[in-house]
Amino acid sequence: MSSLRRIVLDVLKPHQPSILEFADTIANQCDNSRVKITVVEVDEKTETIVIYIDGIDISYSSIEKTIIKLGGSVHSIDEVEVSSVNNCNV
Repeated sequence: MSSLRRIVLDVLKPHQPSILEFADTIANQCDNSRVKITVVEVDEKTETIVIYIDGIDISYSSIEKTIIKLGGSVHSIDEVEVSSVNNCNV
């Protein structure tokens, strides 16, 4: 069994909601999480952003549903970090 600890997403979103609201809404999906958003590109109707999420047990499906609900779409998963919750038997 493993736990998702960090994920980095490339996301396309409309100008509204703001990245502040976007970050707050995503952070509320996971207990003890940290969310950082960087705006990469802005055009007439959309923004390309990179979302960095750090936490203890991140639910990707919950995060993706939240992004879609906010009008965004995930272009790619650019980085993941998982940790096992049981002992290694190598």
